[in-house]
Amino acid sequence: MIDVLIAGAGPAGLMLACELRLAGIDTVVVERHAQRPGFCRGFTLNSRSLDLLARRGLAAPLIAEGWQAPQAAFTSLPVTLGLADAFTDHPYTLGIPQTRVEEFLEEQATRLGADIRRGQELLDLEEADDAVLVTVGDHRLRARYVVGCDGSRSTVRKRAGIAFPGTDATRYSLLGDVTLADPEALPFGVSTGPGGSVFLIPRPGYVRITTDDPQPDAPVTLAALQSAVDHALGRHVRLTEPRWVTRFSDASRQAERYVHGRVILAGDAAHIHPPAGAIGINVALDDAFNLGWKLAATVHGTAPDHLLESYHTERHAVGQKVLASTRAQVLLGNADDKLQPLVDLLTRVATHPGGNQAFAEVVTCLDTSYDMTPAGSHPWLGRLFPNLQLTTAAGVTEVAELLSPGRPLLIDLAGHHAMRPWADHVDVVEAACPEQPDLEAVMLRPDGHTAWIRGNDSDTPEQAIHHWLGQRTTTPNAPR
Repeated sequence: MIDVLIAGAGPAGLMLACELRLAGIDTVVVERHAQRPGFCRGFTLNSRSLDLLARRGLAAPLIAEGWQAPQAAFTSLPVTLGLADAFTDHPYTLGIPQTRVEEFLEEQATRLGADIRRGQELLDLEEADDAVLVTVGDHRLRARYVVGCDGSRSTVRKRAGIAFPGTDATRYSLLGDVTLADPEALPFGVSTGPGGSVFLIPRPGYVRITTDDPQPDAPVTLAALQSAVDHALGRHVRLTEPRWVTRFSDASRQAERYVHGRVILAGDAAHIHPPAGAIGINVALDDAFNLGWKLAATVHGTAPDHLLESYHTERHAVGQKVLASTRAQVLLGNADDKLQPLVDLLTRVATHPGGNQAFAEVVTCLDTSYDMTPAGSHPWLGRLFPNLQLTTAAGVTEVAELLSPGRPLLIDLAGHHAMRPWADHVDVVEAACPEQPDLEAVMLRPDGHTAWIRGNDSDTPEQAIHHWLGQRTTTPNAPR
């Protein structure tokens, strides 16, 4: 019996494997591809992802390898969305290949003890009372839970019978990683011609080029991309040495349920949307970060009854906003004369400092806030708690470092010794925070979101602890 079987070794599956193993959960990842793909889907980690990864000590190595841009990845308005004043510890977008992020997460998951099996495809599943019976290649396995992180055509979602409603594609585009025979033939950025436009961005040793696809039923080949580029520009720009050519659309879909009995969905298996804003990998990591501690507590038998369902409640709502945001960006980017007044209005709003910050936080999901019990009015309640610097008896530390074990955290900042009885439920740390002298105490969920703040909610964290952690939270020793 496997505790959790994850289908798919992409960003969502590997991040989830790290989170589950951190909590001591027996975790197997099956991936149908024997090797990591030779092409790279994306090159962006946004501020929200870096904030989350920092809560496990995983951000710094990636930041050291990438390049930083102090704005959100947003091209639908003629305004730069700056991140300097955004609600984040990482006010920049990190350029780093998705392939490197996946490699890094696989290294971490393996180090923590995850069993990653490449070249093994999940073919079928059948849910029983206490397990899911899974067919992987020629083998039959039993798992307490199965998580589909197996992409937009998810076998897990289909076999579980989970509906995938949404909007069909109305527009198709071609993307190719190629070489320009004449490097001077096409500048970086957007180039327009009588038949449309072409977008080109530099990559080490090649360029990534995208344009509308006038023949979406034709095979995806270099010749098709060449024809589409020539049609858009009204002239021939020779493309050579294709590394990867693919087609994408503006289709948007979202799984009706993220949690269906013992079957769970995350990443592209749960939602697809246009690639506007380079948000895909970031939402996948966010799904896994929200799910990991909840699924671990459920497997350990310590979770309150509603905890796993809260993954669906919280992340489905965020997914709806992501689909709306990306569809809006596509509409703005393709605006005709009828939509131009709307573009002009939003441009004016985005030019205002407050509007610019709001736009940046919305399109990067930095505005993510979950409903908490007990409710309260503090602006940090429900949001990812800032990475404040703290002074403890052991020395200076940061909130992110205290969260790295993946456990709930209660920080006593005013010497309330009444916090100590909760040490059997959460990690209790007594500290001082000169940066926030009025902050007395705060309880954080394992994902770093603020569950309770003294002075704005109940006098003690009892209600929050029981709501999110149940009556008992002790678990077997997890690998560190």
